[in-house]
Amino acid sequence: MGLPRWLCLLAAVAAVAGEHERHLDVSESAPVGTRIGFIGDGSKDSGPPYLIVPVPGSAVDTDLIAEQNTGEIRTRVPLDRETRASYTLVAIPLSGENVRVVVRVIDENDNAPTFPSPSMHVEFPENTPRDTKRTLNPARDLDLGPYNTQRYAIVAGNVNNAFRLSSHREKDDVLYLDLQINGYLDRETTAAYHLVIEAYDGGVPPLKGAMTVNVTVLDVNDNQPTFNQSRYYATVPENATVSTSILQVHATDVDDGDNGVVEYSISRRQSDKEGYFTVDRHTGVISVNRPLDYETREVHELVVVAKDRGDQPLETTAFVTVRVADVNDNQPDINVIFLSDDATPKISERAQPGEFVARISVHDPDSKQEYSDVNVTLQGGDGHFGLTTQDNIIYLVIVALPLDRESRPNYTLSVIATDTGSPPLHASKTFHLLVTDVNDNRPVFAAPEYWASVSETAEPGTSVARVVATDEDEGENAALTYKMRDPPPLWFQVDPQTGVVATRDRMDCERDPEPTFVVLAVDNGRPQQLTGTTTVHVTIHDLNDNEPIFDQSFYNVDVSEDRAVGSCVLKVLSNISAFYLFS
Repeated sequence: MGLPRWLCLLAAVAAVAGEHERHLDVSESAPVGTRIGFIGDGSKDSGPPYLIVPVPGSAVDTDLIAEQNTGEIRTRVPLDRETRASYTLVAIPLSGENVRVVVRVIDENDNAPTFPSPSMHVEFPENTPRDTKRTLNPARDLDLGPYNTQRYAIVAGNVNNAFRLSSHREKDDVLYLDLQINGYLDRETTAAYHLVIEAYDGGVPPLKGAMTVNVTVLDVNDNQPTFNQSRYYATVPENATVSTSILQVHATDVDDGDNGVVEYSISRRQSDKEGYFTVDRHTGVISVNRPLDYETREVHELVVVAKDRGDQPLETTAFVTVRVADVNDNQPDINVIFLSDDATPKISERAQPGEFVARISVHDPDSKQEYSDVNVTLQGGDGHFGLTTQDNIIYLVIVALPLDRESRPNYTLSVIATDTGSPPLHASKTFHLLVTDVNDNRPVFAAPEYWASVSETAEPGTSVARVVATDEDEGENAALTYKMRDPPPLWFQVDPQTGVVATRDRMDCERDPEPTFVVLAVDNGRPQQLTGTTTVHVTIHDLNDNEPIFDQSFYNVDVSEDRAVGSCVLKVLSNISAFYLFS
């Protein structure tokens, strides 16, 4: 639709006419219909009516009302400076200069600072130095000047005042924001912060916008593991099998991730070099690794190490005292010391009741006392030996009854020790006791008398008889030597070793037809030799080698007349016989 003809004529005139500007202001909060002002002031133009020519793109037609007949300009719609800050139109009067009207929209504080997102995330290692910064998203405010963003503040979540804010404005009029460390971070104390940051403009009262900054404190391996006890105690029986669990140590590390993962080990350099125990690297359970022996070692001291898995691992130690409990697994140990001159098991048959044979001491390896509570008994000997003690510590084997080697040369004795364990264990030591000889038996001949005969013509050295003696003693005490008792016989001798009696000279039956002599058997005992005796009777068989010879050649005898018949009147002797003369 075209303009009225007169307006077209005015426009043509305006094209050659002069122009001046008129500036009007209106608040962006002005209600619809608010009078902004009038086009002309009557100084340079003829006043209304006007031909209103909007500047292309200025939205005058949509947002403002410009009255042609009155020159009044009003708001058609609510204005928004942030959408359009000014409007421009050209008013052409009937005469005079054209009027370029510029309507400026005056800013009101109708926009709050706004962050680009309601939250954001930042990270700081816990060892970050103080004053270190992290740039945060700044808040933006569409308002101008004092109504723009003026300051920031942390209004919540700043535990222990760990952070502070700093800001600076750059040429784009944006107030940029930094988060700074205000003190020292410790992830183990506070692992995360949820900071509520508000941005304020310069209005009265100020408008504000908020953003939550989630701060994660990254772990640094700055804490060593900590045991829940500095020293642990445990008791384990000595017969515990390998892999038996004893106790569990526990350490914690307040660091995060691998820095807080604890692994356990036993310091072999400082303890348990023999490897009697082992510890599970993950659970801390200490177990038996080798058979234990109370008698070898009663107490084991372990140094257990807890180490984290950080790149530069930290560690700590705890002490574990393991006591090995005794189990009655050892028989008593019997020690016998024989009290003979050469420390061998023997006793003289001369020993009197009460004399000592051996000293016995008993030790139970299951007991740490030098002398254990052990019951000791003696078996064997048929009552010839006994056991005595004054203190139940040292025992003595003694002679109880007289001994006789010749009746019994040795005894088998057994010492039995029984401990007080449950169940009790027994040990025994058996020894063979030799009864040594004493020269207490004389040699005894097989017969108290020996009878022999020999011809008087026997040559010297002819065996006549053999005497035999025995001695119940032994050794030198039973070594016999034969000899003739003084005075020795004229015609006989005895072999000192064999006891053979032989002639040593020619015999004369007429001189001694039945010689008798005593043979001695002498032992070789010391210090005193004992002797046995026997009598040897020898009959010498005569040969007719001598004529009779009277002892005188003439005999004269007187006989009384009253001599009885048969009375011996005379005895005549010859070298071979005797003759008697009777009345």
